[in-house]
Amino acid sequence: MFDDADLKAQMKRVLAGVEQLLPQLTEPINWQHCHAASWRRHTLTGFLHPVEYLDPVQLDDLLGIDKQKQILEENTSQFIDGFPSNNVLLWGTRGTGKSTLVRALLNRYASDGLRVIQVDKDDLVYLPDIFAVVRGQAYRFILLCDDLSFEPGETSYKELKSALDGSVYAAPENVRIYVTSNRRHLLPEYETDNLGAKMVHNEIHHGEGVEEKISLSDRFGLWVAFNSFSQDQYLVVVEKTIARICREQQLAPFWDQDVSQAAIEWSRDKSKRCGRTALQFAIYCVGRRMREGK
Repeated sequence: MFDDADLKAQMKRVLAGVEQLLPQLTEPINWQHCHAASWRRHTLTGFLHPVEYLDPVQLDDLLGIDKQKQILEENTSQFIDGFPSNNVLLWGTRGTGKSTLVRALLNRYASDGLRVIQVDKDDLVYLPDIFAVVRGQAYRFILLCDDLSFEPGETSYKELKSALDGSVYAAPENVRIYVTSNRRHLLPEYETDNLGAKMVHNEIHHGEGVEEKISLSDRFGLWVAFNSFSQDQYLVVVEKTIARICREQQLAPFWDQDVSQAAIEWSRDKSKRCGRTALQFAIYCVGRRMREGK
């Protein structure tokens, strides 16, 4: 037999355990003041957590991707204005500015009602819950899934397919899905995928494996490709980035053959000519110049 003290102690332990399983009590997000949020998983469900500090990057800061900026800005403007617009797949090599471009769009259009919700790949199963939270809000939401790719055996991509395909779990009219990925089709591609291909009336028909992979990326209305820079493009971006950082630091811009050669060697060490590499070198170079001038 338990006495009252033992019974109360046991009940407290049970309640404490149950409390860990329950979703956190959170205040509804005030979207007027909060421009971005992320989905936080908590045991059986999750909640939207406001992002307090945003990347201050501006569209004019992103160099060498003018065509990509134009395509995405046009689509986003149409979405904000309530005109027909597409879900977007931004794909290409790492460091080329895919997710940074989306953050810059938020900074440009937040005053017009644009908001961003970031969702991790493992949380795509909660898309219906997220849609339920923002449906009917007076704001336009970009649901961003960054650096997305799926491995064999993963099934969460089916939830994304449903959201893109207009099924029961379709996104509400005030939500568009923007995905960034290093893979054009989001799923791994193997040489054996082509074994099922066949010719029908002189046309190539892909096998079931390839069709399954293409069927996901094909649901995005826009594909925006990001590629590495040529050496000339890279050097132009480095020079302009150095000039911008110098203006911000109230330092006279500088550029000469030595700096150009150092930028090339930096990109070789990184094995990459892209916006990220250019920015990292510019920060290093300006910082060193400021230190030497102390």
